[in-house]
Amino acid sequence: MLGANSGAMDIFSDNPDDYLRGLGEAGDGPHDIAGAALMLAALDHADRNRAPFIAHLSEMTERLRGETRLVSRVEDVARSLSLLLAGQYGYEGDRPTYDDPRNANLMDVITRRRGLPVALGILYIHAARGAGFAASGLSSPGHFLVSVGFKGREALIDPFHGGAAIERERLSPPPRMRPAASGLPRPADPVSDVEVLLRLQNNLKVRALEAGDRARALEIARRMTLLAPRRPDIWLDFAQMNEASGSLGAARKALEQCLALAGQGEAIHNEAALALNNLKRKLN
Repeated sequence: MLGANSGAMDIFSDNPDDYLRGLGEAGDGPHDIAGAALMLAALDHADRNRAPFIAHLSEMTERLRGETRLVSRVEDVARSLSLLLAGQYGYEGDRPTYDDPRNANLMDVITRRRGLPVALGILYIHAARGAGFAASGLSSPGHFLVSVGFKGREALIDPFHGGAAIERERLSPPPRMRPAASGLPRPADPVSDVEVLLRLQNNLKVRALEAGDRARALEIARRMTLLAPRRPDIWLDFAQMNEASGSLGAARKALEQCLALAGQGEAIHNEAALALNNLKRKLN
């Protein structure tokens, strides 16, 4: 099942940068989300053999497929998924060392059986899809949940807390607090695979910045441009990271890319144009 949604991309043999660039160019997905997360991890563990991790991901889907052959309700699918990931494999949220960067690196998560909500959620999504069920990440603020679908029904899972079942009603704010504009994201809306992967990387970037490691944060920002090459906000962030690191030429190129993608009159276009003018003065 690995690579089924990624065209000719191959997590066994591809260069991680090339794989992620191809994924980004293909759009929001669905993708082989665990394969992509594994490639992101490989950028930090170039010496590690990917094969054992790929085998683990494949085993996961095969076992879930076998355990859900006779299910008739989505609740049973969700329960089987949680029993497999949390019960049999022992995956759980890393509460004692939540901010450990290893919690956002899928190779380390698989090795330690510990991780952040989004990293664990990627494994839940991967296993569910590989067994033939619909699955996606949710935009729940401050946390990461997984939606599993079967026969037109939905079940919500909290991967950080042992795959606990969540009632959707608990995620909806009171009517007076809901966004008035229909274009704004609502709590627990499905998000694209690329958005999930960006969230995974943003965890690493934030932790690098908190540790004062600008070089590391800049590298993570670069990876985010591979995942979302059509997102002007990603290029603006990359430009700002480069400028803060003293890489003014790279910052200029990133701002120009941001301007090429952002619409005239948009706030981000104006911000990038102003930043580019200021940067040109520095370069001159």
